[in-house]
Amino acid sequence: MKTERAYKYRFTPTPEQEILLARTFGCVRFVWNTVLRYRTDAFYQRQEKVGYNDASAFLTQLKKQPDTAFLADVSSVPLQQCLRHQQTAFKHFFAKRARYPRFKSKKHRQSATFASSAFSYREGAITLAKCKEPLAIRWSRTLPSVPSTVTVSKDAAGRYFISCLCQVEAQAYDVTPKMVGIDLGLKDLFVTSDGQRVNNPRHTARYARKLSRAQRRLSRKQKGSNNRAKARLKVARCHAKIADTRLDHLHKLTRQIVNENQVIAAESLQVKNMVKNRHLSKAISDVGWGELVRP
Repeated sequence: MKTERAYKYRFTPTPEQEILLARTFGCVRFVWNTVLRYRTDAFYQRQEKVGYNDASAFLTQLKKQPDTAFLADVSSVPLQQCLRHQQTAFKHFFAKRARYPRFKSKKHRQSATFASSAFSYREGAITLAKCKEPLAIRWSRTLPSVPSTVTVSKDAAGRYFISCLCQVEAQAYDVTPKMVGIDLGLKDLFVTSDGQRVNNPRHTARYARKLSRAQRRLSRKQKGSNNRAKARLKVARCHAKIADTRLDHLHKLTRQIVNENQVIAAESLQVKNMVKNRHLSKAISDVGWGELVRP
């Protein structure tokens, strides 16, 4: 049986690719915010529900306006994919699985999704539409198949990543008679039913001094200055280091648990309500319970 799996890699763009990606991210963000405002106003002012087809027609008219002619400077595929993602966000909202879609900011993570018609994959190299050279990707492992879509992103720390969605054969693991129950906690990350204790590494506390120093320097910089932008980047890189360390630790633990056990029972916690406790909210957010038990 085949299934889809995403493979994420880091890459370093050339100066020309960096300019093109910045334009693409900006256009995707502009389309998302403009269409979201259009759909919101249509509902509250005229009690009209705007679907994907109407949003696509609105985008077509938007491209024809002189003030938004810059949308033609980038590939049209990421802009159309942006509407599909927004439609999915509204679907989850109406099904009460998520909150109302929010407007995107240029200060946060930027991303653009390219379908198969907007990139080429030849001899282990990926070239995006309107790019003359392939991306300099750091291949940690080869792709199992030609990707159906690729998502290029840039995080707040200024790092570029590409996520390739590929079809793979579902891997069957050996059946083992072992079963385990997991009790989540703060002093210990979790305690298993057979008595194994895994200490909470407290990733944020390890980098607390460095992070607080960077945040103090950021607060002293003048808003809108280049020095403030540099200081903000240092804070973002510190947060990225903490997040990467936490994710790597959780991935290794969950991989070991899945490999060694046939049945896994984890404690069910209402983390959304628990973080309202101002004395424990920071520790709960740092431990990463949601990522640990995520399917």
